[in-house]
Amino acid sequence: MNLTTSDENAIVCDHVNTDSLTTNSSPAKKPWLVCLDDRFGLAHQIRNKQCRLYSLGLGSDDTHFEVSMANNGCEVHRFDPSVKSAHILESQRLWHHRLSIDWRDPHPAVAAQKPHSNTRKLRTILNEFGHHKIDILKADLESAEWKVLENLILEDVLEQIGQLIFEIHLHWPGFEISGSDSSVVRFWYSLLKELELKDFRLFHSYKDLSKPQLFLKKDIFNASSCYTLSWVNTRWK
Repeated sequence: MNLTTSDENAIVCDHVNTDSLTTNSSPAKKPWLVCLDDRFGLAHQIRNKQCRLYSLGLGSDDTHFEVSMANNGCEVHRFDPSVKSAHILESQRLWHHRLSIDWRDPHPAVAAQKPHSNTRKLRTILNEFGHHKIDILKADLESAEWKVLENLILEDVLEQIGQLIFEIHLHWPGFEISGSDSSVVRFWYSLLKELELKDFRLFHSYKDLSKPQLFLKKDIFNASSCYTLSWVNTRWK
């Protein structure tokens, strides 16, 4: 079953960022690609230094993509609970925040005991930072991506996002997702279908062949337990 999207609903992006985007780059470890076609406005935002990138991660040491986008004019906010300080400005345009993005805010009782909790929903972060739009949302959340994506859909946060780059994991259902294999697949598929209904179109997919060939704990020949998918919001202005 093709979980990404049907071919007729994917689009061709003629210009995607590559390592040649910057002159001082080293090879990227993962294919985090954005669409730079003029019709979607991101290239214009980058040229005018009005681009904003949110990067959601869990302890990844690979910040090549974030550094590259910051060097090219994007205001980059990287959220990682392993960061040593609450907020670190690494360069003029690259922030590191000791925060993790979740599909729920802390319970009020927990929040009262820990007023400086490091876990937030994306909408809460946007409100706290005073940001109304994100040009690029990159997520590498080690199986939390499905519940986070569900939250973005349920709370209508997607309309504030120009492009999505998600690493998705298929080797198990994901955090707080249960049921039969068929119900898990239906849940995954329903989220991806919602992206289509909100006019997000897939323009790039990458199968990580370095990962086990597992799909819901079953060996699947010529598959991967991990894919990187890139979508563009075709309604983005």
